Amino acid sequence: MYSVATELNVTIRGYKQTDFDEVWNLHERALKKTNAFVSGHGPWDEDLKNIPEVYDKAGGTFVIAELEGKVIGMGALKRIDAETAELKRMRVQPEYQGQGLGTKLLELLESRAKELGYSRLILDTSLQQQAALHIYTKHGYKEYKRGELGGLDTVWMKKDI
Repeated sequence: MYSVATELNVTIRGYKQTDFDEVWNLHERALKKTNAFVSGHGPWDEDLKNIPEVYDKAGGTFVIAELEGKVIGMGALKRIDAETAELKRMRVQPEYQGQGLGTKLLELLESRAKELGYSRLILDTSLQQQAALHIYTKHGYKEYKRGELGGLDTVWMKKDI
């Protein structure tokens, strides 16, 4: 369990299998809010069906932000190679956005990446997700590629940590 101070009284902890339904709903709801759910569900969601194996047991981590027993945020690190992890599944429930939780999740995941021995983080996000682009740019992530992914205009970013 991680203790993180935000404007909210939130606990950030590791994923538990009992979180599955709330994680799935948060994923879908947050993407729909930014019009980034154009392709619906598909093979790109397979990691969410097997979080312990894809993240925790494979050299990464998956964290949950919880408020009064409700999942209101999440984020993950997925191992790419010995030096690189991919920042994944950064989501905050729409009604809790703009209160610093996304930034706290990002900072915690960057710190955890260093603990795990990574020196570089990569990520992708759609151009529809302007708040995400703002947070990543503010925290030193640099664009290195643009293209299409899942029917969305996408930006790939990286940061040495």
